[in-house]
Amino acid sequence: MAAGGSGNGLYDHLYKKFFAERDSHVGYSFQQAPGGSAPAPLVTFREKLRWWTWNRWRRRRTLLAERDRLQQDILQMKKPGAPK
Repeated sequence: MAAGGSGNGLYDHLYKKFFAERDSHVGYSFQQAPGGSAPAPLVTFREKLRWWTWNRWRRRRTLLAERDRLQQDILQMKKPGAPK
């Protein structure tokens, strides 16, 4: 690897743009995330969860089923021709 600024590196054009705009730029210039966030999916139950709940296994099974359903939805999006 040669030292110095040969000017033909992979990201040289981005560095040149950054140094040219560094005094006037505010915030990110690339890879800026969109505003807001998606809410976490909720699974509701009829009874409140207590430490002595007898139906823990049923709650766990419901949560795992919802997780599996969401994973399948994601996998279906990756397949070509998947329904939207």
